[in-house]
Amino acid sequence: MANVGGGGGGGGGGAGKMADKEKKKKESILDLSKYIDKTIRVKFQGGREASGVLKGFDPLLNLVLDGTIEYMRDPDDQYKLTEDTRQLGLVVCRGTSVVLICPQDGMEAIPNPFIQQQDG
Repeated sequence: MANVGGGGGGGGGGAGKMADKEKKKKESILDLSKYIDKTIRVKFQGGREASGVLKGFDPLLNLVLDGTIEYMRDPDDQYKLTEDTRQLGLVVCRGTSVVLICPQDGMEAIPNPFIQQQDG
C-alpha cells in the first residue's frame, strides 16, 4: 500500500536514449555567442521592442537580457514607436515570441523605400 499512485516512474528507459539523440541534433540556427555582453535589440510578436545586454541564450532562442529598456508604442498606432521608454532591468525573453534580433550599434532608421514619395 505504500506505493499507491507512484507507479509511472520506472518505465520508458529506451525512449530516453532516443530523446537524447534528438536533443543533440537540436542546434540553434543563430550563433548568438558573438553578441554575449553586447547590447542587442529584440522585436517580439505583437510589436513590442526592447534592447539590453545579452547575458545568455539557448537553442530555442530564449534570451536573458540585462539592463533592458522597452520602447513604448503609440496608443493610436500599436506598430509605431514613441520616444518613451521603460526600464525593465534583468529579463528572460521567451524564444517563441522573438521575431528579430539585431545588434544595437550599427542600426539606423531608413525611410521606407516602398512608399512612393509625394512631391509637394
